[in-house]
Amino acid sequence: MNEIPRNRFRTGLETGNTQFGAWLSIPDQTVAEIMAGAGFDWLLVDHEHGPFELRDVMSHLQAMAPYDVAPIVRPVDDNPALLKKLCDIGAQSFIVPMIDTAEQAAAVVSAVKYPPDGRRGLGTSMARAARWNTVPGYLQHANDDICVIVQAETLTAIENLESIANTPGVDGVFFGPSDLSASMGHAGDVTHPQVIEAISAGLRTVRAAGKNAGLLCLDESQVPHYVNCGANFVGVGVDTLLLGNSARALASLYDSDDDDASSPAGY
Repeated sequence: MNEIPRNRFRTGLETGNTQFGAWLSIPDQTVAEIMAGAGFDWLLVDHEHGPFELRDVMSHLQAMAPYDVAPIVRPVDDNPALLKKLCDIGAQSFIVPMIDTAEQAAAVVSAVKYPPDGRRGLGTSMARAARWNTVPGYLQHANDDICVIVQAETLTAIENLESIANTPGVDGVFFGPSDLSASMGHAGDVTHPQVIEAISAGLRTVRAAGKNAGLLCLDESQVPHYVNCGANFVGVGVDTLLLGNSARALASLYDSDDDDASSPAGY
């Protein structure tokens, strides 16, 4: 018989060390494996903006399983039917986008937990999460390994942040700088002082509630500031950007339009 899989993300947060991770938005499991072996604490499968279908998400979870990295799934929305399926294919940690109220947050918790804590439907004989009904006590212990992170990315969410963070079953709040900047009238300007201040204050509010707080921050110079504000998990990279930026940097060394271009030493 199999043992219930432990939630690596929750375990990492419990160490007290800031957990650094990256986005997976390319629906190819080879990319997931390469990233899984890179040394990040966690990797997020982005079903919201990446071109993932449910089978792609499962393939990514399978590809990451042998590695010492925590998988997180961001669903396209908070649809309870989708969340149920994601739980069944093995997702344990969620970052759920566009949560504006405590009521929405409570509904997410209910969707991913079995009764009496929620209303997740039972189907363990068909669930990868339960190793197809071969994990003793799965139904009794599965809720303990679910981690619910809700995403605050609008002014409405910021206004309701304290009640969202204090929602029973919510493990933390993740701030989406891009959408928040748009909601504040500074679309795309994630370094605008008002955006930085809103996120900084938000991180402090969430940690004061005893919950985990995180964000995506691709500007490495800003990461220490947000960690000092209380962020204990931070997304610091995106697979598409890592590939694209590295490819462009390499290609620029051999730019045929640059008359002064020369081959790097050793070639």
